Amino acid sequence: MPEMMGTRKIAIAMSVNGTLHEGLVEPRRLLADFLREDLGFTGTHLGCEHGVCGACTVLLDGETVRSCLLFAVQASGRTVMTIEGLAAPDGSLHPIQAAFWEEHGLQCGFCTPGFLMTTYELLQANTKPSEDEIRAAISGNLCRCTGYQNIVRSVQSAAEKMAAAVGAPVVSA
Repeated sequence: MPEMMGTRKIAIAMSVNGTLHEGLVEPRRLLADFLREDLGFTGTHLGCEHGVCGACTVLLDGETVRSCLLFAVQASGRTVMTIEGLAAPDGSLHPIQAAFWEEHGLQCGFCTPGFLMTTYELLQANTKPSEDEIRAAISGNLCRCTGYQNIVRSVQSAAEKMAAAVGAPVVSA
């Protein structure tokens, strides 16, 4: 097969989960594909590939983005956090992960990385979100297995766990 005319690769570098990663990518390479295929961060799931389902959600400079809608070159020089970046280096679960496990906020698990990253962003900005605020925050993530109630309960539990971890008073909703 002849090589495509004009195809060139661009050198990129980004911090992913606290570690610098470099690569050569075609300008049209999606961030999701770079994370999954080039770097091995397969927790970033590809669902709809149109930015609708939220399964590919990662944090880019602290804000949630759909990695299926961004080119890897757009993340060059920036900081990315994937679902693999939530757990502690010793493998212990982040309070958000523990809450989703304990409150049955997941079933098949395909959508879970997107919900967890969305929850992380929410709880960084709002340590005591109301149920309405939680539902608004997760409204861009789709789950075909649950009725969302356990996901909402998981986010509430995660907020309580995180508040308790920093010594703040725990207030139940």
